[in-house]
This record gives sequence, C-alpha cells and structure tokens, in this order.
Amino acid sequence: MDSLTQIALGSAVTVAVMGRRTAVWKAALWGAVAGTLPDLDTFIDHGDAVLNMTRHRAESHALFYLTLAAPLLAWLARRFPRDTASFSRWWLALWLVLVTHPLLDTFTVYGTQLLQPFSAYPFGVGSVFVIDPAYTLPLIAGVVAAWWLGSPRGLRWNTVGLVISTLYLGLGMVAQQHATRVARQSLQTQGVAAESLLVTPTAFNAVLWRLVATTPTTYLEGYYSLLDESPNIRWTTHDRGAAWMASHGNEPSVRRIAAFSHGFYRLSESGGRLFVTDLRMGMEPAYTFHFDLGPLTRLSADTTAPTLQSQRPDLSTALPWLWRRIRGHDMPPLAQARHNASPT
Repeated sequence: MDSLTQIALGSAVTVAVMGRRTAVWKAALWGAVAGTLPDLDTFIDHGDAVLNMTRHRAESHALFYLTLAAPLLAWLARRFPRDTASFSRWWLALWLVLVTHPLLDTFTVYGTQLLQPFSAYPFGVGSVFVIDPAYTLPLIAGVVAAWWLGSPRGLRWNTVGLVISTLYLGLGMVAQQHATRVARQSLQTQGVAAESLLVTPTAFNAVLWRLVATTPTTYLEGYYSLLDESPNIRWTTHDRGAAWMASHGNEPSVRRIAAFSHGFYRLSESGGRLFVTDLRMGMEPAYTFHFDLGPLTRLSADTTAPTLQSQRPDLSTALPWLWRRIRGHDMPPLAQARHNASPT
C-alpha cells in the first residue's frame, strides 16, 4: 500500500495496543515510524530496473526479519522519550505494526515475499488497489480522534477506524470472488479456454474490477463493475508474444518477471528491441512496469541493464472513462476511447 496508508495503519495499531499506557501522540509517532520502515528498501539499488522491482517487498517485508527487529524498536520507543509503559507492551505493539505492514501489502497484486529467507514466493491476493481512500480515511480519522479527544473516548474512535478498515478488506475479498465467478462464466460462455485469470480492482475503488485472462498466445482484458446491470463482459484480445517467449523466455530478466507476475506478462518487440511487460498493474495500453531489455541482436551478450519504460495513461481520457465505467455504463475499451478522443 502507499506510504500514507502504512503510516496511518501503524499509528492506529500502536494507539490501540498502547491505550492509556502512554501518550497518544507518542504511540502514534512510533507507530508511524515502524509502519514506514519496511518500505525504506525502495532506496536500495539492486543494479537494474527489473531487479529493483522484483526485490522490493523482499527481506524488509519478511515476517522473520521483522520479528527479529521488533525488540530493538521497542527498546528505542520506551526510552525516547522515556515512559512507564512496559517493554513487553511496546514490543507487542511495534511487532504488530511491523508485521501488519507486509500483511496489508499482500492484499495488493504487486507481490510480497513474506517468507524470506526461506522462500522468495511473492504473495499477492489482489483484492485492494495500492491506493484506496475508503481503506485509509477511517484509519486517519480514528488516529486524529484519539489525539484530539484523548482517552477513553478518542481511543474508542481509533478502534472503530480499525474495525471499519478491516471490514473493508473483507468486503473487497468477497467482491473479488464474485467478480471472479462472473469472469469465469463469461469466458466459458464465449468458449475461451483460459490458462489463468487475474481479478483485481481498478484505481482507488473496489467497485470496478479489471480482468485479465491468459492463453498460450494471447491475453484478454475485460472489466466488471458491481453496478453493471448485465454480467456480460466485453473482452479485448491482445498478443502475448509467444514467438518471443519461445526464443527469449530464458533470459534472466524475462524469467524474473514471469515468476514475479505469476505468468501474467508479455514480450514484445519495437525498433529492434525486446520489451517485457507485467500485465497486472495498469490498463491496456498503459502499464506501470514495462521494461526495455535491449537490442534483440545482442540481447544475450549485451551487458546493458534493463530500463523501466513506465507507460502513463492519458488522465484526461482515463479518469472520465473510469468514473463512467464504475457506475455501470457500457463503455468501449480505454484504448479505443483514447483513439477516438485523439485529434484527427
């Protein structure tokens, strides 16, 4: 999740666990610090853009290492500034903050390596978007109320914020399962034998769901809103680059993206250069993680590191399209809408 959400969650958890044992401002401050720490791995350069992506949310998000870090953080929190709350209480509070950070990240589609150093498997439920105000705002409101009103009234509001945000995560998983059933039925009706199906929310909401189905040679993209009057899904079909997979599938960067994305990737060529794209994050035709791997003629021997060529959607077209589609309007694909909106 985004940094603001992790700060809000860390503060809310620490305030709830510490209660009246320490000042609300101190609990919230140390919770914010602990909630931020795992994401400091973004400042580590692993050597190339693909490694930087696939090594994010690795050791710094591992439950094992975070558990080891909790006592030291608790010792610091109890001393600066010193208070009478027990070490064990600070330990519990900050351990919960540290481990809820990667557990919350696991609800996004990105991929969180919870079990390092024993396993590099990237867990990603994909039931909440990386930025979702409906999850974050109750946490912020609860912490502010706890600070403003004090205990016990403010602490109750903080607990209410945590309960609401947690229930929202649960509702997101229920909605995801419903959208998955609708998508599978649609694929079956249209005679598509999909190998894999990805169902994840679109930006800032849990009402409109993006669907990606893969076959050996293609991927299909569709959208389903919980407000749709009909479960009929408009699928668009795109080439996955099967020929490039056959010839360059063993390139190290390709294998890393293939494993990290759980197979939701494509290979493409442009201007004599090979590109690998993670299909999970973005909207056709714009994807967040789109990498230039280098010239095809020198790919295996080339020492040039892969570079990120992030593709940004045209917000003047994408945001109105997203808003109308959330409300259940039957819209043409975003790529077609973008084309139609372009000047002739």
